[in-house]
Amino acid sequence: MKKLFKVAIVAVCILLAGNFAKAQTKIGYINFGEVIRQMPEAKTVQTQLDAYQKTFIDELTTMNNTLQAEVKKAQANQATMTDAQKTAEQGQLQDMQQRIQTFQTDAQQKVEAKSNELIKPLSDKAKAAVNDVAKEKGYTYVFDTSQGAPLIVMPDGDDLMAAVKAKLNLK
Repeated sequence: MKKLFKVAIVAVCILLAGNFAKAQTKIGYINFGEVIRQMPEAKTVQTQLDAYQKTFIDELTTMNNTLQAEVKKAQANQATMTDAQKTAEQGQLQDMQQRIQTFQTDAQQKVEAKSNELIKPLSDKAKAAVNDVAKEKGYTYVFDTSQGAPLIVMPDGDDLMAAVKAKLNLK
């Protein structure tokens, strides 16, 4: 009988502890990408990123124009070329095309790295504001609705956008 009583007390304690833990979990959400886009520094970052990207676009345009000119020249001279010359010309054109593709891949990687570098301070600032608001309002978890599928049920009270915008002095 004493064992049954002890087991019952332990079971009740476990249930009460589980309910107590559930009561303390508070979940909120925010569109983190929108917070960053609304920051005044975001326009400066975008301008810098556009200028950086334009240097690669200009170079890529020049390379493509050169390739197109070489293709037209090869097509115009094709009737007078020997088979060896045609093969050599095709090899040169394929090499140019390969260099363009390599340049384009490298440029995309550099632009992405530059974007991450420029956005990091904004992201850190916004993340700090979200953390502060979550602590002030007692949220245990905050989901980012800009990543992946949005939450299906989102009560207005758990949207931290207004509080974070106020923390960052955004309109």
